[in-house]
Amino acid sequence: MIAEHKRWLALYMLCAGELMIVLDTTIVNVALPSIQGDLAFGETALVWVVNAYMLTYGGFLLLGGRLGDLYGQRRLFLVGITLFTAASLACGIGGSQSLLIVARAVQGLGGAVVSAIALSLIMNIFTDTADRAKAMGIYGFVCAGGGSLGVLLGGLLTSAFSWHWVFLVNLPIGAAVYVCCVKLLARDRMPLDRQRLDVWGAVTVTVSLLLAVYAIVDGNTAGWTSAQTVTLLGAAVALFALFLVIEARTSHALMPLGLFRLRSVAVANAIGVLWAAAMFAWFFISALYLQLVLGYDPMQVGLAFLPANLIMAVFSIGLSAKLVMRFGLRLPIFGGMLLAAMGLALFALSPVNGSFALHVLPGMLLLGLGCGMALNPVMLAAMNDVDPSESGLASGVVNTAFMMGGALGLAVLASIAAARTQGLQGMEPAAALTAGYRVAFALGAVFAALAALLAALLPARRQGVEYAG
Repeated sequence: MIAEHKRWLALYMLCAGELMIVLDTTIVNVALPSIQGDLAFGETALVWVVNAYMLTYGGFLLLGGRLGDLYGQRRLFLVGITLFTAASLACGIGGSQSLLIVARAVQGLGGAVVSAIALSLIMNIFTDTADRAKAMGIYGFVCAGGGSLGVLLGGLLTSAFSWHWVFLVNLPIGAAVYVCCVKLLARDRMPLDRQRLDVWGAVTVTVSLLLAVYAIVDGNTAGWTSAQTVTLLGAAVALFALFLVIEARTSHALMPLGLFRLRSVAVANAIGVLWAAAMFAWFFISALYLQLVLGYDPMQVGLAFLPANLIMAVFSIGLSAKLVMRFGLRLPIFGGMLLAAMGLALFALSPVNGSFALHVLPGMLLLGLGCGMALNPVMLAAMNDVDPSESGLASGVVNTAFMMGGALGLAVLASIAAARTQGLQGMEPAAALTAGYRVAFALGAVFAALAALLAALLPARRQGVEYAG
């Protein structure tokens, strides 16, 4: 057990490690034009600077969490930080297309391990109800606000220095996190009857996730009804079905299916899929609306998200924990998702010549408020009733739910927006783009509203003390 005075410092280091991972999902986007010009990427190859990271990150989340349970969460967390930091160095000094793409894939692998284990470490360090809610609030803010910070930081580093620094900035952070976590985290205590790894389960689910993520991230390029996309998604579904059969029959399952008999786990993961689909729609599509329709530069886009980030910080770090202690999990999730749906609905009314104060800020404020209220209790619901020996698995599951929900939701909504825009080719380009974005925002609002309704299925517990793990 970590000493009382070290627990919060350990939390900050774990969150700093997670922040690096979250930043790298967006910080690179701003630097893509510079990378393309410097390394002579074609349009198709350039996409893989982003996709290589998303592919391995999404594919290895579940396995990374389970490996932490079986072989030591501290040990695997440090391995993940090392992989991610070393790959960041390779990205920063890389002078060729192939090296950059391979290094990005290794970054994603390290990031999957860090993300899957950080959450379970926090849950195991903080067992007191109030402290756990506060800690999860801080972690939730890092996860929710890191993407917006990545856009702002990416623009700053690329403008002031060069694209190399969007990767090299990870080196001092990664080194500090590694050293501090070695000193702060207690050594792993391995059980004498430790289970062996479910190899076939690991192979089938990891390949299934890899194929699914590849089909999703390449869907817009290959076409959603193309033979490639249909075949890959079909193979992913078949492998996942085989995985479930293996898990039902093996005595040392990678993912014990009994985990989903916990209603809070099953419902929270379903909410997580819908939440991520709605939030990815907000973040990415509103960034496109701000840049391509309203003419904002990358720095202005990052600043436009600042009010939402500040509200998320206030709620995630302080008020969200108080709401959980006072009302339990169900009401904050319902209220937060409903506010998010209202914010997306406002964006669905955005005009071509919209102003920040009238057409951007109100939706940002509602979405920041909704995210700040809901994210912490969603993650608590997914983790709170799970046995500590399976916390890494539960963390990997909920992170995978967020990842797959966000990736699939964004891909589908972006495709619908693009189809709507292409159907209005005779219209002014800005107006056609806006029409497509409005459809995507409206569907995102539907996803958030469905997530709010699902909150009613969570176990009814009024008093916060009943959430102690």
